[in-house]
Amino acid sequence: MIKKIFDFYLDASIHVALAIFSLVHVTALTLNINVPFELYCFIFFGSISCYNFIKFGVEAEKYILVSNTYQKNIQFFSLGCLLVAAYQLFFLSEKVLISLFVLAAITGLYALPVLPRHKNFRSFSGLKILIVAAVWAGATVVLPSISVLNEISWNIKVETLQRFFFVLVLLVPFEIRDLKYDNVALKTLPQRVGFKRTIVIGYLWAIFFYTLTFLKLDVDLNYIAVKTIVFIILMVMLYKTELDQKRYFSSFWVEAIPLFWWLVFLLSKKYII
Repeated sequence: MIKKIFDFYLDASIHVALAIFSLVHVTALTLNINVPFELYCFIFFGSISCYNFIKFGVEAEKYILVSNTYQKNIQFFSLGCLLVAAYQLFFLSEKVLISLFVLAAITGLYALPVLPRHKNFRSFSGLKILIVAAVWAGATVVLPSISVLNEISWNIKVETLQRFFFVLVLLVPFEIRDLKYDNVALKTLPQRVGFKRTIVIGYLWAIFFYTLTFLKLDVDLNYIAVKTIVFIILMVMLYKTELDQKRYFSSFWVEAIPLFWWLVFLLSKKYII
């Protein structure tokens, strides 16, 4: 029973939604802003419905007409989350709604067949991980920032770019895990450069992520210490990434890294400052 609940927790995208939620709070702590509770709710519940749509409904018809009971349960759960997320829209500012529309459009282009030669933008060579990283960066940095602040400062721009590289690193184990299942036509990063070079590229992205820490205008020792710990975790994760991964390596442990970042940040705020 515990295993079934845990698998549903992963398959229904609750874990990834918590990861996204935690990154939003990391942004709030980093920029020292009070993000509206309604935006937290929208991002959490919206992430569940959005990710489940992408996973189980690349084609809209397939998503509506699922026959598997397990997927039906996830479908109804996702519908409930979508309704909760939609209700939060009434409390969000106009500029946040416009930004949400842009992110939703990018997500739709990623999942839905809208192109004549390509089923969707996901099928473009190498574009898949860039879209995912851009949407995560927008949702976890830009949205909470503009919900409170009137302008995008230099620090916010750096944080957004840093978050982009952070997500790119997190996607490396998933790209390698799916290597044996992905269609050759997708030309994913591991398909193009191989396993070892993909890991090397992941190391470079992690270094870019950490280097950007020192481009902020006001950097304190606590901030550097937290980013250093996250950087070390990313490097260890890449080192541990294999072609034949254990079942929960990517789907649980890799997706838990944003939660670890959040926890480390909270502990640093409480015990260091």
